[in-house]
Amino acid sequence: MKKLEHLLELFMFNARWLLAPFYVGLILAIGLLMVMFFKEFAHLVPIAIYHAPGPEMVLGILSLIDLVLVANLLLIIVFAGYENFVSRIDVADHEDRPDWMGKVGFTDLKIKLIGSIVAISGIELLKLFVNVGEPVGQQELIWKVVIHATLVISGVLFALMDRIGGKTPH
Repeated sequence: MKKLEHLLELFMFNARWLLAPFYVGLILAIGLLMVMFFKEFAHLVPIAIYHAPGPEMVLGILSLIDLVLVANLLLIIVFAGYENFVSRIDVADHEDRPDWMGKVGFTDLKIKLIGSIVAISGIELLKLFVNVGEPVGQQELIWKVVIHATLVISGVLFALMDRIGGKTPH
């Protein structure tokens, strides 16, 4: 019976590798974001050359920032998720290894995730306010503000829960 239990535990432990293709897919998604980034950038070049600075340029730059934030978020999720749930990434001696790599736990990942989502939501809201020339329905504006406020409050509550949980003896 002990041998059967050991085989079952070994099977369950090795099942973590089923997550690896998900992380590969997220890396490929970063590649898609890069394509979108350069398409948006190429769209901004003629605006920068031939038009006076205006809200269209600012909106384009905010879109670029949005894409960068999403790509950064994906990279954090890939590194932290892979290291927390699949296997350690063995690049300890590499000169370009980020300092945070290997130190982001599940709790830190949740905080970084909600922080990034709040930042992305804030940029979307900022785009709406910058583009004041375009008619925006009052209901759409209210919903976007309510969603952003909800995300901010959720982020604060997550951080507060983690702080309280960190002070509680386990």
